Amino acid sequence: MKSKFFLFWTLCAVCLSLISGCSGYEHQTIPSVNVNFTIYPDNVNYQALNLIGGHEYFTGGVKGIIVYRVDQSTFVAYDRACPHDWGIDDSRLVVDESGILIRHDTCGSVFNILDGSVISGPSRFPLKFYKTRYNGLKLRIYN
Repeated sequence: MKSKFFLFWTLCAVCLSLISGCSGYEHQTIPSVNVNFTIYPDNVNYQALNLIGGHEYFTGGVKGIIVYRVDQSTFVAYDRACPHDWGIDDSRLVVDESGILIRHDTCGSVFNILDGSVISGPSRFPLKFYKTRYNGLKLRIYN
């Protein structure tokens, strides 16, 4: 009986943290800046985003933004600032040659491009993400 009670309250705590996290995302280390722009991924200016698994770099955020196309209708967007040492001048995250990892060459941290989680390195925090909304024609990146 105690284990069911513990499981119930654990699930409640997880659900509450997810709900509260959706309303106002504050990253643990990277400062918040206003991001709100729209692009047309099928435009010839963004050829890499025409393909699933493609990515493009944009200005904005703290150090720039990486936009990655997960599937036909899903995009993710991350700040190019490394959560471990975001304040280093001219240091930015990059998508590596594999197209599925994001690296920070200065500190050596490696992140999963699908969810921004830490794979290796000194970073203890995931990537700062921005919300995306795609209606089949235009993609909005915002916070």
